[in-house]
Amino acid sequence: MSFAGTLDNLPLRKSPLVRDFERLLAPASDEQFESVAQQSRALTLQNFGRTMRLFAPLYLSNECINNCRYCGFSRDNPILRVTLDVAQVAAEARYLAAEGFRQILLVAGEHPKFVSGSYLSDCVRTLAPNFSSIAIEVGPMETDEYIPVVEAGAEALIVYQETYHRQIYAEMHTSGPKRDFNWRLACAERGYDAGFRRIGIGALFGLAPWQDEAIALAAHVEYLLKRCWKAQISVSLPRLRPAAGGFTPAFKMSDRELAQLICALRITFPQLGIVLSTRERAALRDALVPLGVTMMSAGSHTEPGGYTGQGADNVHLTLRGRIVAPDLEGGADQRATGQFEISDNRSPDEIATLLRRHGLEPVWKDWEQTLVGS
Repeated sequence: MSFAGTLDNLPLRKSPLVRDFERLLAPASDEQFESVAQQSRALTLQNFGRTMRLFAPLYLSNECINNCRYCGFSRDNPILRVTLDVAQVAAEARYLAAEGFRQILLVAGEHPKFVSGSYLSDCVRTLAPNFSSIAIEVGPMETDEYIPVVEAGAEALIVYQETYHRQIYAEMHTSGPKRDFNWRLACAERGYDAGFRRIGIGALFGLAPWQDEAIALAAHVEYLLKRCWKAQISVSLPRLRPAAGGFTPAFKMSDRELAQLICALRITFPQLGIVLSTRERAALRDALVPLGVTMMSAGSHTEPGGYTGQGADNVHLTLRGRIVAPDLEGGADQRATGQFEISDNRSPDEIATLLRRHGLEPVWKDWEQTLVGS
């Protein structure tokens, strides 16, 4: 059975593991929460040691053919857009390498005209000599389209389902190929079949009740651990942030609930990677670090060219998907629009110092491509 079938039957047929996970999401007293937090900390140390992987997102393009009500890149949003060419991507990457990063995530909106498989392969091939880990987060592709990207040097595929609630998913995605729920849901499996050694999934918290999303996410993790057993599985737990379009989330998730979810995932899946992004404010990230997080972004920008200003000469404005001449006179900012607002603006060096203060070692590089047999 595909995960789509598992998901549709989830309200009536949860596995014993998912039921245990669900119990960990129940409201807890301070004493109960502290006990769970201590268990989560211990399991994290046992399975990952005193380490924290650091990575940075590198946005290639904010062009998109999808209309997603919550996303700053949504096609109909009147924003400044650009797609970096390979040389510009390399310039952004050199900046990140100088900051110490050897693990990067290439991010782009879904627009085949601008972000094709060959473009991604060219970007990855150019960056591979200087980065031990290259992940991609782009529009879903067929397995045979992923293969050249893997062969070029990409080792990880990140794809969020956004929401596992079919009706809400349909309401949020009003046009474009992203409307196909099942196509997106099966993306991780297609990526695994193409040879990605690491698969990352997640839900965007704020679109549906957080407990429902968390349970579906846990069921998806359980499924992928069996179906994609040769790959490392990780999850991201982003909460909606302000973005172009002004979407207001209908559901809230408190800081304590986010912390409880991290602990529940760690206890249920001791070897699961858990990613914490700069969407969250600095003080909260500091508090969440010891609980079960294994990978953090730092010094992030969510717009193409955000690190060095690459692509500023080619920025254009779109209105309902059509390019128009932007009014950029009088020294206006010519940088492309970001996907969402960043909360933690600290530099990579500041994040590394914080981690050491917690007794953790920041890991800029954790594996080497050449050690994997061809």
